[in-house]
Amino acid sequence: MSDSKERNASCGATIMRWAEQLACHSESPGLLTRTYLTTAHRSAAAQLAQWMTQAGMTVRQDAAGNVIGRYEGSAPDAPALLTGSHFDTVRNAGKYDGNLGILLPIACVGQWHQQQRRFPFAIEVVGFAEEEGVRFKATLLGSRAIAGTFDTAVLEKRDDQGQSMREVMAAAGFDAGELGRAAFKPEHVLGFMEVHIEQGPVLLDEDLAVGVVTAISGASRFLVAANGLAGHAGTVPMNLRRDAAMAAAEIGLYIEKRCSGVPGLVGTVGQFDVPNGAANTVPGKAVFTIDIRAESDAVRLAAVADVVREMPLIAARRGVTLDVNRTHEAVSVPCAGWLQEQLAGAIASAGLPLRHLPSGAGHDAMAIAALTDVAMLFVRCGNGGISHHPDETMTADDAATAAAVFSRFVEQFSPRK
Repeated sequence: MSDSKERNASCGATIMRWAEQLACHSESPGLLTRTYLTTAHRSAAAQLAQWMTQAGMTVRQDAAGNVIGRYEGSAPDAPALLTGSHFDTVRNAGKYDGNLGILLPIACVGQWHQQQRRFPFAIEVVGFAEEEGVRFKATLLGSRAIAGTFDTAVLEKRDDQGQSMREVMAAAGFDAGELGRAAFKPEHVLGFMEVHIEQGPVLLDEDLAVGVVTAISGASRFLVAANGLAGHAGTVPMNLRRDAAMAAAEIGLYIEKRCSGVPGLVGTVGQFDVPNGAANTVPGKAVFTIDIRAESDAVRLAAVADVVREMPLIAARRGVTLDVNRTHEAVSVPCAGWLQEQLAGAIASAGLPLRHLPSGAGHDAMAIAALTDVAMLFVRCGNGGISHHPDETMTADDAATAAAVFSRFVEQFSPRK
């Protein structure tokens, strides 16, 4: 085995071992749950800081709780290439979502440190303290603080125990009044590259270890209530029914049809509820969600417009009314072309096939795009691409491959002129 292959294999093994160790920092025995500024979250931050220090980085923690390791360039105070991801989790999570994007660059920096290798720029690895939005129902808190777009109104949001975010931060030793100082200056940043498991089956299905992300898809979400008329299942003739559930079902089928066959466009009815439903009752009400995403905002908005136009037609034909509430709207975030090109070059130089694909999930890179150009490297995950679940898996070989690509990207990196 060549020296480079040995280093990559060692890096992959280290990443997998660290992922297992980091998963021990959990609020719940037997499953991984790590939400913002809990005891488990703070101990995970301390563990990341220890690994960063051992890898030759100077470490600091900002007012949002982000853990930041800086590997200096060949000249002091050089601008930095940023990388990283989040170390908070959903409830009953997998081990690699978010965590991979922190552990992998730490392992790579550790190898450069052993080689006493420096670059014309600094490298800063960020463990974003909060991305998932579980505890306070507010997402991307860590990356928004660094991007300078943190909305201080969320400080008054309360968790399930009634504690406000501001109070929780103070109890953990963080001053919310200092959040503005967490923001990076654009002139000190060269770009941002996030490594992340795909959270989907595309790379797995095509037997590819890595892929270049083209854009983080925009999303439109709705909460819809269909209001009909309840009735006895045996006594109300089919032609006289005002069945709310069937109206909702037809809308769902229309969404499926409208979003099928258009590359990058997906539509989902993820929740469907018939309040007070019974086996022998015609449903008088149905409540459901709609989630439509695409890497192109024009494609997404065209689909949304068609769905919004079709829903009342279906409802009127079935004798029901609709209460439609738009609950979320996020624009697409394209990955910078010049960074995509350099990432593609790193993949090619590693002798790997090239695949471009969009990300349908949200990531810290979405927020960092307000600060600097962003790129993403997707890494294959197993088990059908399942994520946000204990069955989320990846292999040491793929971790090693991703580390090799990331290393080549950094070693060949050329700042935008």
